Amino acid sequence: MADPSSYRPQPGQVPDSPGVYRFRDEHRRVIYVGKAKSLRQRLANYFQDVAGLHPRTATMVTTAASVEWTVVSTEVEALQLEYSWIKEYDPRFNVKYRDDKSYPSLAVTLNEEYPRVQVMRGPKKKGVRYFGPYAHAWAIRETVDLMLRVFPVRTCSAGVFKRSAQIGRPCLLGYIGKCSAPCVGRVTPEEHRELAEDFCDFMAGRTGAYLSRLEREMHLAAEDMEYEKAARLRDDIGALRRAMEKNAVVLADATDADLIAVAEDELEAAVQIFHVRGGRVRGQRGWVTDKVEAVDTAGLVEHALQQLYGEEKGEAVPKEVLVPALPEDTPALGQWLAERRGSQVSLRIPQRGDKKALMETVHRNAQQSLALHKTKRASDLTTRSRALEEIAEALELDGAPLRIECFDISHLQGDDVVASMVVFEDGLARKSEYRRFQVKGRVGDTQVWHGEGQDDVRSMHEVVSRRFRRYLLEKSRTGEWDPQDGEDGLPEDDGKPKRFAYPPQLVVVDGGQPQVAAARRALDELGIDDVAVCGLAKRLEEVWVPGEDDPVVLPRTSEGLYLLQRVRDEAHRFAIQYQRSKRGKRLKSGPLDEVPGLGESRKRALVKHFGSVKKLRQATIDQICEVPGIGRKTAETVAAALAGAVPAGPAVNTATGEIIEDENPARAGASSERGTEQ
Repeated sequence: MADPSSYRPQPGQVPDSPGVYRFRDEHRRVIYVGKAKSLRQRLANYFQDVAGLHPRTATMVTTAASVEWTVVSTEVEALQLEYSWIKEYDPRFNVKYRDDKSYPSLAVTLNEEYPRVQVMRGPKKKGVRYFGPYAHAWAIRETVDLMLRVFPVRTCSAGVFKRSAQIGRPCLLGYIGKCSAPCVGRVTPEEHRELAEDFCDFMAGRTGAYLSRLEREMHLAAEDMEYEKAARLRDDIGALRRAMEKNAVVLADATDADLIAVAEDELEAAVQIFHVRGGRVRGQRGWVTDKVEAVDTAGLVEHALQQLYGEEKGEAVPKEVLVPALPEDTPALGQWLAERRGSQVSLRIPQRGDKKALMETVHRNAQQSLALHKTKRASDLTTRSRALEEIAEALELDGAPLRIECFDISHLQGDDVVASMVVFEDGLARKSEYRRFQVKGRVGDTQVWHGEGQDDVRSMHEVVSRRFRRYLLEKSRTGEWDPQDGEDGLPEDDGKPKRFAYPPQLVVVDGGQPQVAAARRALDELGIDDVAVCGLAKRLEEVWVPGEDDPVVLPRTSEGLYLLQRVRDEAHRFAIQYQRSKRGKRLKSGPLDEVPGLGESRKRALVKHFGSVKKLRQATIDQICEVPGIGRKTAETVAAALAGAVPAGPAVNTATGEIIEDENPARAGASSERGTEQ
């Protein structure tokens, strides 16, 4: 590991001008390429105290052994040179997007004498016009099949074309009218190229003029009583309209734009691009990348723009590019895009209307793409086995942790404190084993704290204690759970294993040293010493183990880290879901909900009889007993509960300021504290 001060440039040696810099390792390999408006200011940032740098940046500067730079005239030149060097050197610490699949495109080979329409994958070729990419190749073939009726362009391979020319007989498509058969001279090369260009214009979104022309020709043919020609044109128009319907209109103003959205976490990012031409989504593609450098959303967008348009020219670069965040060098990027297109390009964030709504759709696709990528990694058996082995090696376990349980605490500013326990067996989620806890502030019969306020450490100690206390109970005896165990343990007499019956090999907690220490202390108090404990801290994805001052740092590409992260995220999701549900029920509860033994039917009967909770509160016990199904004991309980409840504040008309009498039965279930919530 190199000391950055050993290769730091001398003061005044670095110029204060735009340029591109390269960090090289001890073997002279380029490991990072970057650009800057001011090389002096940017490079000075890398040679601060290593402890103050972002962990990924610190890893890069300590891996490097030298730095060099090239001065350029403008920021646009710096952008172009940076892109060229990243392509040339493939530096390990630069963000590099990789396609999560090989997307097919509709291609028209305008570089051939007789252009051909076909499905293409892989790198783009010079002289070929591309449309898409599309999600599925069959979608392209269905569209082409409809279009060939109107634009009978050649679709055959070079071998089939040559063979038909030799024998003087076209293929089947030539006989059924879906190819103009240039192979046998039915059309000239110029006429066939004109057909191909019309096909490209229609696919590019210039559909209105062409359909209008066909409709005029159809009407003229009908007026001239050329009914067969008119019928053929009618069918052609119908085919084109069906082809257009395959791409729904998303922007009403016939916009040509690309929409780019990013979904990211600490380690990876997914980028989704929707290609909109003529107001219709003409293609979609996505990338997934490892976040190997300290980069935010704006930086990810900049890298995506470079990769997306680095090899494009002309109309392949749209008039408008919509992004979730503007890169630092937005003017330079806009100029670079304009040079590649040959005209002005708008680079901006959509603020309202259809474009913002479509951007939200693109973002949801990016989130799904990232989730699917992580799921694929986790579902692969080899990957899962390697992940478990890496965890065992990093934590120095005796064997692979085939059962992992993860705990997380969730609350809203100290209220509605709950916890979740998720279970992963053999690297896969076992949702039937998931459990959730209400944090009570006690372990067994001992009150350890009042259960209020933001104290995740004591909550973690309580939850882990309760979980393993049940394990010990089940281990020592068979039969029903202790009735004091409440909602976490119910009798199960169907022969199935009792809840909490199996111990994990590894307990993971969401948090750092304090939460890990609390979990370990809970296990020690119960005498359990054969279960390992670790914690995963969110900020830097560090793995903490009990009794250690420094965390275990798993490599960024470690499958073990991916698995731990997925377990932690699942526990967090499950806890948040329970906490929100609990909070929602509390906010919707009313004073009658606190009456023990009073079900929904009798609550409705009370409200219906008296008209409102306010009038019910004013009623005597004898009047309450008049309600069908309400006995004297229940009436006394209802009266006592309502007498102790704080009455709701009066409803106020916010327009006039007048107080509204509460005569509405619908308010009966509302919270008695609604007056303060408004």
